[in-house]
Amino acid sequence: MNNRGINLRTILFFFILIPVMFFGLIYSLLVNIIDPTGDRFHKIAAWWGRFSAKLFGISIEITGSENYSSEKNYLVVSNHAGMADIPLLLGTMKLNLRFVAKEELGKIPIFGHVIKQAGYVMIKRGQNREALKSLLAATEVLKSGRSVHIFPEGTRSTDGKLLPFKRGAFLVAQKGGAPVLPVTIIGSQLITPKKSLKINKGKIRIIIAPPLQPSRFNNVEELMDTCSKIIENNLSL
Repeated sequence: MNNRGINLRTILFFFILIPVMFFGLIYSLLVNIIDPTGDRFHKIAAWWGRFSAKLFGISIEITGSENYSSEKNYLVVSNHAGMADIPLLLGTMKLNLRFVAKEELGKIPIFGHVIKQAGYVMIKRGQNREALKSLLAATEVLKSGRSVHIFPEGTRSTDGKLLPFKRGAFLVAQKGGAPVLPVTIIGSQLITPKKSLKINKGKIRIIIAPPLQPSRFNNVEELMDTCSKIIENNLSL
């Protein structure tokens, strides 16, 4: 990575956000022992998300807050175009939220242990039976009354355009008995461009669509296609 990929906000990331994250993780190790449900850890993670946005000068415009209730739980699905997506969603969504994350993150010392303690679901890559089995562990989180977030594209988009969805996320909704909440994130690929260390300030728009009941769809594919169309249409707004 050359120096053109680094700016002042990159320096803030390494010298302010990383130390804050480190001490936050140490504190979270103790918090998760006291509260193994992960509920207290979520409050710390949500604060971290809001702190990150302020630190980097990211403003957030939310549309559709009336479409969900903080008293209910959902399977939240959204597009994925930037590294900022997770902290922004944690900081803005008023839900007791757990993320489905790639298995490699669970192997990072301290960090991986903390998020697994807090109920985050580690998923194996690929389309095999083991990958599906690890993904379906998220249904137990839904059944416990917490919300779960999944990026159904499976990876970040490089240009902000929506990638094809994978059906596993919608199997989780069906088996977990929770409504699906489609969320569209606009502009995050400009904040943290893929394959760059540069962090830009800017404005993110988050559009929350009305929830979808899986039982009202004939099959998982129909639910998946409907969510994909909602998010794709909102990306053009």
